[in-house]
Amino acid sequence: MRKNFLRMSYLNPYIIWGADCILSLLCSLLSFLFYHYLINVSVDVELLHHFLWVAFISSFVWTGVCKTFRGIIRYSTMVELTRVIYAMMLKALTFTVAAYIVLDYVGLFAYSVIITDFIGSVFLLMSVRVFIVNFYYHLLWLLKKPKQVTLIYGVTEGAINLANHLRNGNGSYDVIGFVTRQAENKKLRVAGYTIYLIDEKGGLQKLFSTLKVDCVLFLSTTDLHGDEEIVQYGLEHNINLRVLPFLTGQEQWTDIQLRNIQIEDLLSREEINIDLENIRHELAGKVILVTGAAGSIGSELCRQLCRFELKQLVLFDFSETATYAIDMELRKKFPGCNVVPVIGDVRNRDRVESQIKCYRPDIIFHAAAYKHVPMMEKFPCEAVRTNVLGTRIVADMALKYDVKKFIMISTDKAVHPSSVMGATKRLAEMYVQSLGSAIKEGILPGKTAFVTTRFGNVLGSNGSVIPLFRQQIMEGGPVTVTHPDIIRYFMTIPEACRLVLEAAFMGQGNEIFIFDMGKPVKIADMARRMIKLAGLQPDKDIQIAYIGLRPGEKLYEELLYNKENATPTANPKIFRGISIERDYAKVESALRRLVEVAHTDNKEETVALLKQIVPEFKSVNSVYEALDKANETAKNE
Repeated sequence: MRKNFLRMSYLNPYIIWGADCILSLLCSLLSFLFYHYLINVSVDVELLHHFLWVAFISSFVWTGVCKTFRGIIRYSTMVELTRVIYAMMLKALTFTVAAYIVLDYVGLFAYSVIITDFIGSVFLLMSVRVFIVNFYYHLLWLLKKPKQVTLIYGVTEGAINLANHLRNGNGSYDVIGFVTRQAENKKLRVAGYTIYLIDEKGGLQKLFSTLKVDCVLFLSTTDLHGDEEIVQYGLEHNINLRVLPFLTGQEQWTDIQLRNIQIEDLLSREEINIDLENIRHELAGKVILVTGAAGSIGSELCRQLCRFELKQLVLFDFSETATYAIDMELRKKFPGCNVVPVIGDVRNRDRVESQIKCYRPDIIFHAAAYKHVPMMEKFPCEAVRTNVLGTRIVADMALKYDVKKFIMISTDKAVHPSSVMGATKRLAEMYVQSLGSAIKEGILPGKTAFVTTRFGNVLGSNGSVIPLFRQQIMEGGPVTVTHPDIIRYFMTIPEACRLVLEAAFMGQGNEIFIFDMGKPVKIADMARRMIKLAGLQPDKDIQIAYIGLRPGEKLYEELLYNKENATPTANPKIFRGISIERDYAKVESALRRLVEVAHTDNKEETVALLKQIVPEFKSVNSVYEALDKANETAKNE
């Protein structure tokens, strides 16, 4: 019975038509009898028969003409209700005409009956519709599975639309009102829902416990960041937190996707505004080459570049499967963009040169690199060949073939590096800076502007800690954290790529752009939040195990050397650092020697030479700490 009722879409319209006619006839009869009773006049039975026939025929005809029965009652609007008014008005006019034809005298008595019948019929037909709607939803609520007591955050137009959608839908939410901190909304009701105000300390806990709230719905991640107290209370008390992102118009309400809040939603920040018009002007009609185009950063960079009317976008990567995937994705999403996939390795000079010579890019975004810290501690020679030699080859070819801009994507791990990966990225920065200095001083001919962008960890990138934690939680734990006090800066991949694009536009050469990474996040706290978001309790349902720092890992990261003197730019999220002047001949010679050693696959000798070239490189929790001790001993002697 329950399933049959839930599957029932609407009543047969002819049943509604018949009901409207009967209700209208009943109202006419009651009006006729009421006025006879009021003035104590006996009822003329023959006149009553004529009156009822006119009432029935006019009700039948005019409700049919106005189609009062065509609308689905539970979705009735003012347009549908207006049809009822028109039908009853035409019925009243029919009575008036009939009275003048049949009666010898038409006076106040007849007009009173007609007017009362009109008002009563409209009221009765509308009241029955209101009753049916309320009865339907109440019965639906009783028959369906228990719903979650739900509050919607904020009192915006979008929040009201969401509440109305959930009221009409078959979801699992029992929306009881809106929650806000805006005092002007106190003691108000919107769309039949109460607005609950949190205006005092402890008010949140009192409100949620009184209402027994099971779920809070947010319209966007911006709302999440606007009220940390609600988020924290929800995590602590197992309240479902759900978000409805990217909703821009009423037409999208038919296919909304409320989803559970993820850790990425809590760590990400408000949408970053960038100068799209200037970037479009800079990139329109240009040939762009992206190395590492199939990686997490490179692929997102390509997605954003496709929006800027490029002449051509060249995807350069050594992974055929990943390159095929991003190529197919871009062709589907951006059919008007000229995308060219190229399989190649940045360590292969001939391949890099042939492709740059062939496509003659105006701008190169160099995202190809090995980034996994512990893995590169095991394979330092490969880190040198890819991160150092690969960067040198691409940068040299950019200079040789008059590429206008070369944008190197670096990392915060290049500042006071504690790992092989960080040190190789630092040396790559040094080489790019030395090229810029050599061009500026006239040592090397060329017009390429070398720009470096530097930022921290990105959410969702390959090797990110978040997918690891998520998998460990799904497997029942434990969640492994390296150290209780380790902190990291986090940024979403799209956010980082937007800033890379704007920094590329700002850069004129020999500059380092550092991104505002926001507040550092304690990894242990992040793990606890992820466990709570999964509906579990840390250290009870899921254990957190501290396993010690991994090779090359340090407790915190930096984004800037003191000598780089960061200054603000037009974008408050981007800071410009002055590139340290480098002697090209010395850097080039040292780099050549390092690459030669790396080709021998002698790990210790490679790292030892890397430490000489990058003196600030101090290994942490690594077998190569012994080299630092040996260097210190040699200095003291």
